[in-house]
Formats: sequence, C-alpha cells, structure tokens
Amino acid sequence: MAFLPRSRPSALSSIFRQLCPRCRSGRIFQSNVSWGIDWGVYWGFPKMNDRCPDCGLLFNREPGYFLGAMYISYGLGVALVFAFGAILWVLTHWRFNKVAIWAVVFFLPFAPMLTFLSRVLWIYLDQTIDPETE
Repeated sequence: MAFLPRSRPSALSSIFRQLCPRCRSGRIFQSNVSWGIDWGVYWGFPKMNDRCPDCGLLFNREPGYFLGAMYISYGLGVALVFAFGAILWVLTHWRFNKVAIWAVVFFLPFAPMLTFLSRVLWIYLDQTIDPETE
C-alpha cells in the first residue's frame, strides 16, 4: 500500500493551530499557545517567532504592525460579550445591569485567548491581502 503525501492543512485548522499562513507548518509562537485546558495562556505573553521557522515568512513586518490585531480583538470581544449577554438574558431574564456585569465576568477568562487569536487572524488577513514575496 502506497502512502499518500501529507496534504496541507486547511486555513481554519492552521489558524487555530497558530501555523504560518504561507507554508502552514511553521509555528507563529515559540511556545504552544493552547486554546484548551492547558492554562499556559495565563502565565505570561508567549514569545512570537520573528520569522516562520520553516519558510522564513516575516510575521512582524513593521513597527506598530499588530495595531490591526487590536481592532480584531476588540470586535471579537464585543461579539463574545453580546453573545454571553444574550444567552444569560434568555436563560435567566435578569435585568440589563446584572446581565451586562455577568457577561463581562464570563468574558474575562477568554480575553487572553482572543489576543493570540486576533494576532494570528491579522497575520492571515495581511498575508492574504498583501503577500510577502521574499
């Protein structure tokens, strides 16, 4: 039985595994940023690689490059707070103030993960719109 060559992972899979948008095999962060039960995200901001270890793609193109990632993080955060608020309101029928406070409280553990996800999304978006051609 012949072995088939490994296919390239999908973009969505590569985003959640924090892989390079060009080769989809090199890691964006030096340490594994986990979305699951591992609490590594909460023990400090993981270091990013300057370039992809496999293909050499430059992740941080210029000073202030990740300003766009802040906007993505803000948008995702607002959407998540509204989603938590809607779920709480439907399930509990609390007053608005109580729902808003608890929605923010439920959001706080997800905030560090959104920071990393927004950086990865920004790198993917930038590479899609303006690919580096080195």
